[in-house]
Amino acid sequence: MNTAIEMPPKGQQHSAETIIQISKLNKWYGDFHVLKNIDFHVNKGERIVLCGPSGSGKSTLIRCLNRLEEHQQGNIVIEGVELNDNISNIEKIRSDVGMVFQHFNLFPHMTILENLVLAPTLVRKMPLADAEEMAMNYLARVKIAEHSHKYPGQISGGQQQRVAIARSLCMNPKVMLFDEPTSALDPEMIKEVLDVMVELAEDGMTMVCVTHEMGFAKEVADRVIFMDSGEIVEENDPHSFFSNPQVDRTQAFLSQILGH
Repeated sequence: MNTAIEMPPKGQQHSAETIIQISKLNKWYGDFHVLKNIDFHVNKGERIVLCGPSGSGKSTLIRCLNRLEEHQQGNIVIEGVELNDNISNIEKIRSDVGMVFQHFNLFPHMTILENLVLAPTLVRKMPLADAEEMAMNYLARVKIAEHSHKYPGQISGGQQQRVAIARSLCMNPKVMLFDEPTSALDPEMIKEVLDVMVELAEDGMTMVCVTHEMGFAKEVADRVIFMDSGEIVEENDPHSFFSNPQVDRTQAFLSQILGH
């Protein structure tokens, strides 16, 4: 679907400083080679969109960036820290890398506010009053502060996803990962989540987003990366990617998803 949203100007919000470096990344599930020699980097402040057909490896790739999935070969370095079996490295990266999932993963027995203050108080050892003040600021930012006393089951899916974004922001991440954040939502709820993501992009947040929302990719991304069968097939700036794809598989995918 084409969702009308207010888009930020492209601008030069990012620098040449590399924040994520992925080199020769390989991953298998048993005999299935799900990621094949993946190479790419993300600069600070860059907005990257990963797209491709189901089963192409894009969600596995984004989950490797905070060790929710373990890669078998290659290197992932985030802010100069290599993501490997070292527990302190994993904890450091997870504290700097926020993630928003397809399903919201909120604790149903906790209020919205309690969901947000949990990690800052436990992980960052922040005083509860400070954590609550910060959480309310982020809930206001995603336009949901009035629901802070409610439980997740009492609000809509779109509102829950905005809570999930605010929860990630409470850890003051340097990078935000989005794994198909709108795919579980009803169509009328998609815009409200995309609007929040657009605001993050405007503020210069470094973002890597797996999504089928091509309107978002066209207008917000600095680069679009197309994956198929576990490989990066093509990457380019959005204008070139959508107007002049270079690879047959990319052309076929865009024809299918855009309907022309």
